[in-house]
Amino acid sequence: MQFQQLQYFVAVAEARHFTRAAELVHVAQPSLSQQIKALERELGADLFLRARGNITLTDAGEALLPLARRILADADTARHEVQELVQLRRGRVRLGATPSLCTGLLPDVLRAFHDRYPGIQLLVEEGGSHDLVRQLARGALDLALVVLPLPTPSPALTTVELLREDLVVVSSPEAPRPGGGRRTVRVADLEGERLVMFRHGYDLRELTVAACRSAGFEPDFAVEGGEMDAVLGFVRAGLGVAVVPRMVAARSGRGLRVTPLARPGLHRTIALAHRSDVAPPRAARELQRMLLER
Repeated sequence: MQFQQLQYFVAVAEARHFTRAAELVHVAQPSLSQQIKALERELGADLFLRARGNITLTDAGEALLPLARRILADADTARHEVQELVQLRRGRVRLGATPSLCTGLLPDVLRAFHDRYPGIQLLVEEGGSHDLVRQLARGALDLALVVLPLPTPSPALTTVELLREDLVVVSSPEAPRPGGGRRTVRVADLEGERLVMFRHGYDLRELTVAACRSAGFEPDFAVEGGEMDAVLGFVRAGLGVAVVPRMVAARSGRGLRVTPLARPGLHRTIALAHRSDVAPPRAARELQRMLLER
């Protein structure tokens, strides 16, 4: 008994027609008929009652059909499991993340993933949430770490909340403390401070500017347009202060003074997003699991 014969048998049993079954399994009808006859000889029983324009299962065919379906399903499962194991030995994961998350959250997780799956290539794309959502939608990324709420909510994406992170104010230790030297500062205390501001399209820029306006003032920019590393460098040089995620501030080493924001403070919600209509590859799902369990 051959695996292919069982495929042909199930196709005929479901189509109740030899020609249509042959089309379904992409084989010539005479070849399919020969394989069915060979299977019947092997089993020593007819599987179909053949009448002009009418194909029905015999008792033997009825007994074989659920077993054949189970064998085919088990074979598909085995193939799928092996392919998934292979995907964890070699392959790639295309991950998008905002620059601040590349600096703060990802290094430890990606190191752990690489140690466990050294054959998986990690491709990281930095960008704002708006750009990352667009790349997810067109299939250029498997997963993306984005800031909620999304600029344009999309039913085509599935998002899972990952963490809620505090924002802090960073300044140069050589400069006066923001907010008059208090241990914590309010957003309102940033009025009159020169801010080092991220480029347009950066999630932190939009959040900070919105918070300042809610506090009743327009922020004053000493310099603007940078990415995370540039902003931190400008702050170290004493050009102004910046509002950054706590994780980034903690990883930035010497040369920065960190001042928490007074309650209620500022926060951002980080989520892991992927397309709803396409399951991420096996390796991407494993990285997703590690991010959620970190």
